[in-house]
Amino acid sequence: MVLLIALLVALLGAVLWVVAVRRRARVPAEVRIVDPEGAPTIDADGAARSVQAAELTMSAAALTELWSPASLERLARTYWRFLERCSLGLIRVCYSADGRAVVLLCRPLVLIGFDAPQYELSDDRGVVRWRIRGGALVSHRQDADGGFLQIDVRRVATPQDGHQTIHVEIAVLSFYPAIASALSPRLYAATQAAIHVVITHGFLRSLAKLDLAKSRTGRFADEQGAAP
Repeated sequence: MVLLIALLVALLGAVLWVVAVRRRARVPAEVRIVDPEGAPTIDADGAARSVQAAELTMSAAALTELWSPASLERLARTYWRFLERCSLGLIRVCYSADGRAVVLLCRPLVLIGFDAPQYELSDDRGVVRWRIRGGALVSHRQDADGGFLQIDVRRVATPQDGHQTIHVEIAVLSFYPAIASALSPRLYAATQAAIHVVITHGFLRSLAKLDLAKSRTGRFADEQGAAP
């Protein structure tokens, strides 16, 4: 009986290993969640901070192909596309020349607004950053020059066996949430902040497919599509 149980366990382990191998074979990148700071926090002044991150391992050739301003803006658009899809279309992103607005169904129900994105790209790091402008989820205490959302991508390992690892980090910094200011920081942590973490982790895991959305508004149209 012990031998039979051992054989069944070994068989189950082999099946799970095969499933895992086949799953890895279906996607061009492997993703590992590596949040550097744990749960979101709110400081004594009421500013929220939330940082989620993942390490993506892919072929060095795939990374070389993706490492460009056009791909960075497509990554940004992919984030907004994921937000729209996971909300089943209830939340949408409206684009304009000077900003972005995350809305509930349509304007004027703006949940949070942003300035147009700013980009930085070097040999080892790419950043896209949106300054927070206002909205129903933003406290009146928000400084127009303060809080922002950013996606930060960095190379963290030299190529090994034809593969390379990058660190992708999504950060909301110096953000004053309306819920925390008007009601309670604990309520913000249990609702808006918790939902943001779940959505962001889902987005990071979705990057395993390296399925970057076509960008929208034309900043790097000469390379690939338009800007997010």
